[in-house]
Amino acid sequence: MTESLKLYTNPMSRGRIARWMLEEVGEPYEAIVMGYGESMKSPDYLKINPMGKVPSLVHEGAVVTECAAICTYLAEVFPEADLGPTAAERAAYYRWLYFAAGPVEAAITNKSAGFEVSPERRGTVGYGSYEATIETLAYAVRQHDYIAGDRFTAADVYVGSQVGWGLQFGTIEARPEFSAYWSRLSEREAYKRASALDDALVKGQ
Repeated sequence: MTESLKLYTNPMSRGRIARWMLEEVGEPYEAIVMGYGESMKSPDYLKINPMGKVPSLVHEGAVVTECAAICTYLAEVFPEADLGPTAAERAAYYRWLYFAAGPVEAAITNKSAGFEVSPERRGTVGYGSYEATIETLAYAVRQHDYIAGDRFTAADVYVGSQVGWGLQFGTIEARPEFSAYWSRLSEREAYKRASALDDALVKGQ
């Protein structure tokens, strides 16, 4: 039977975040690996994601793109996985999830591309400065063992992925709080399963 969840992905993309989230949810899904170039820009795929990029999640005909949205959606649609926030966690959960998807993503991407915002223009960009953004991210992960409190949630999948990749590629400095946070997350069985699946695909390319 065709799975009701389909993930369009590439193992060398942000699709790794979506796969990790799916492994945390524990529902069966079909992973459809897309190649860069013609595959992602094909007319059929552009009907799913007009951006021609991955990941895209299709659930019973509904399309969700953007990793933060995919994490949020899956937590809400599959509440039995207990990855959404409690009432007490809700503010921190949404605050830091979308902080990572907005300011953190933009600040790291711009710095990696060699784009520096001049001091007089910092008020016009959402993250202000790379330094302020990283300092705020460090503040966030110091508050609790997990981003919304004392237990793992879907927000940790996204925020943790940003921290893990930043440490791996040197776009985030290896502060003790970042290393400790990522160490906790990378020991999760769902993360290990997701990484093994994507690593195997990379080796097979």
